[in-house]
Amino acid sequence: MSRFSDSVVPFPLDGFVNVMKPKQMTSSDVVCIVRGALSAVSGCRRKAGHLGTLDPLATGVLSVAVGKATRLFDLLAFKRKTYVAEFTFGRTTDTLDSGGTFSEERGNVPDEKEMREALPSFVGKISQIPPAYSSKSVDGRRAYSYARKGVEIQLPPKTVQVYSFELTGRKGEAFEFEIECGGGTYIRSLARDLAAALGTVGYMSALERTRSGVFTVDTAVEIEDFRRAPLDYVLPMQIALSQFGRYTLNDGETKRALNGIAVPFCDERLTYPEANGNSAQSDDAFVVYDTSDNPLGIGTIHDGKLKLKTRL
Repeated sequence: MSRFSDSVVPFPLDGFVNVMKPKQMTSSDVVCIVRGALSAVSGCRRKAGHLGTLDPLATGVLSVAVGKATRLFDLLAFKRKTYVAEFTFGRTTDTLDSGGTFSEERGNVPDEKEMREALPSFVGKISQIPPAYSSKSVDGRRAYSYARKGVEIQLPPKTVQVYSFELTGRKGEAFEFEIECGGGTYIRSLARDLAAALGTVGYMSALERTRSGVFTVDTAVEIEDFRRAPLDYVLPMQIALSQFGRYTLNDGETKRALNGIAVPFCDERLTYPEANGNSAQSDDAFVVYDTSDNPLGIGTIHDGKLKLKTRL
């Protein structure tokens, strides 16, 4: 007999856990810990999923959605993220990080002036090829499964957004950077491509994610603290939803929208939060609320009509 109840839910548990992922732990490991702890303490199975992978050797913010918040993956997974990264130049590894085997050494370490001159070309919308050791799917298999067998494959380039890329320090062959970028950006690829632009090779020797959307490293919980009191660290969905535009339906519109019926859209009723680094005013997505300020879902507009794209 299962120790969890499939029908009795003692209380709502929908929101996020902002975890400080430790080194050597996978993102999936963190999700399993969050799901297991919350399921055990509540007596019911809980859905959980992270909003953007961190490599095992990386540390920092890993936001985990719980319950209904998992429905917001498409909305939140590609929000802005900030990293503190260390790149080492003059040699590289097969995985483009410190966990790989050294595969090439040129000995050419650029100076700070060369570095600063090269960085602007990596800001904006840029094209990058994912690392061979990545979770990209190729013919139904992960790219890293081919790489581990020594099979070379051609991964197609992808367009990513880099908002800022700043040199913040140097220690020998290693340089430290602060990078703000959109979701889906491979920091290891930035290390490889920046090195190539400077006529050398390089790899990502350390990485910490300091922000993911509205979740920051300053408010992230350590794994052991979470395990001791998991319910204390579940943040409400509104923390993430507050960065998006909002639209309120009256009672009649709410009933129709929840039944899948499109309702007339009034542009004046769509409002946005005050502009800041986390606001989503450039996005088409907005959150629909009822008159009691309960989030109903993510709205979409077509031919002057509003419809719920994602129910909450």
